[in-house]
Amino acid sequence: MGRRDPYRDRAEAGEVLADAVLLACGTRPAIVLALPRGGVPVAVPVARRLAAPLGLMLVRKLGVPGRPELAMGALAQIGRTPVLVRHDQVIEEAGVDDESFERVKRREEEILTEKSARYGAAPLTPDGRSIVLVDDGLATGMTALAAVAAARALHPPEIVMAAPVGSAQAVALLEDAADLVVCPLTPHGFSAVSLWYRTFDQLSDAEVIDALTAARHVPGPVTPDDHTDESGLS
Repeated sequence: MGRRDPYRDRAEAGEVLADAVLLACGTRPAIVLALPRGGVPVAVPVARRLAAPLGLMLVRKLGVPGRPELAMGALAQIGRTPVLVRHDQVIEEAGVDDESFERVKRREEEILTEKSARYGAAPLTPDGRSIVLVDDGLATGMTALAAVAAARALHPPEIVMAAPVGSAQAVALLEDAADLVVCPLTPHGFSAVSLWYRTFDQLSDAEVIDALTAARHVPGPVTPDDHTDESGLS
């Protein structure tokens, strides 16, 4: 599991994750797709360390009606078509009928469309490169699972799911879906991603766009000992 202390912020978490991804994946060609919003500042150091282009994998959790924090599924999108992952056990236990599920799904699809237009970046395609998906944490793993499914539709040679912290259950779930999961911190008794960051501010869409702009020209690979902050984020 490695460290036990919370990360200072997403920038520090990204540097730690970048070391772990580089160790696990080496320098084979890759593209990095961040799950916004929180995954973007984490992904910037990862893309820099891998000398890889940085793009977005849009994701939306489908929350149970009246209990939005409980995921009954997730949507992920790169390009035009969203990919749906359902959590049938939660749907059954929460008594969510098909009409209610579809209502939530349609609302989140509309938000995905809006986000895609707002961010405005053309989707990256693997073109024979590995896809490294990056988020700021894995709680239930449902949004990450949808992201992996959407990435799989692009037929890359490898899909890596990477996050600085996550629950053991989420990591196990994703190990069955991705080719590799990189998660340096899996605390015992994990309850929330935010508890493992001393600063866990909500990011605006403008900050996401600024981070992508700053990462557009990625320099060559940086060794793990060279930890100057070039993320372009504060």
